[in-house]
Amino acid sequence: MSKISPHAIIEDGAVIGENVEIGAFCFVSSQSIIGEGTTIAQNSCIYGKTTIGKNNKIFSHAVIGSIPQDLKFNGEDVELIIGDNNTIREFTLFNPGTKGGGGKTIVGNHNLFMGYVHLGHDVIIGNHCILANAATLAGHVELGDFVVIGGMTPIHQFIHIGDYAMVGGASALAQDVPPFCMAEGNRASLRGLNLTGLRRKLERDDINALKSAYRELFESGQPLKETASKILEETTNHYVNDLCDFVLKTKRGIPFERKNI
Repeated sequence: MSKISPHAIIEDGAVIGENVEIGAFCFVSSQSIIGEGTTIAQNSCIYGKTTIGKNNKIFSHAVIGSIPQDLKFNGEDVELIIGDNNTIREFTLFNPGTKGGGGKTIVGNHNLFMGYVHLGHDVIIGNHCILANAATLAGHVELGDFVVIGGMTPIHQFIHIGDYAMVGGASALAQDVPPFCMAEGNRASLRGLNLTGLRRKLERDDINALKSAYRELFESGQPLKETASKILEETTNHYVNDLCDFVLKTKRGIPFERKNI
């Protein structure tokens, strides 16, 4: 049985699952779907066409699904989709998609969004990501799985960050970060592999293979995409394959110090 404060405003048409808790002075729009076991703390607002999955914890003063901060937005039918088991802390702001970006902002499962995090329109977030306080993602940013973004870090629009990557706090990221890598600084650039994160999830042989590929890609001074193609022809390691494939497909480029040869 759900527990909804008499001081909350739930518009007609909203779908509320079992065992949902909604605190005082919350607002839930008529197009919202709230999955079972989700809790929404006081003074939070769920706007527009927003779907929230199961067992999410939304803390006070979160604003979820308010219209995109995009001057081109003209009231189109857009939506925000949030998966299961996410923690969304105080004063976060999540925007839905736009017509130009496919109409959807999508958040996966088991993510932690700390206070004041902003997800812009058409953002795609994978699973098991951590965004620290005041990390701000502009429109069309895409994060893979197990990504960590440090606090006070802005991410430029259309950036792609691969699985297991990390971006240090107080950085400013304007180019893509390949999977398994770490970037930091203003402007942010690659500093090596995200070894702390990799050691929690990958076998030693896989990490060693990635170390070798990283050195060849980013420290040898050889042309980046040619090197990636060469490694792809030779490797049998699927993590290395993912790294090189990302390098070949990047659209905004990769921020690293290019050495003279």
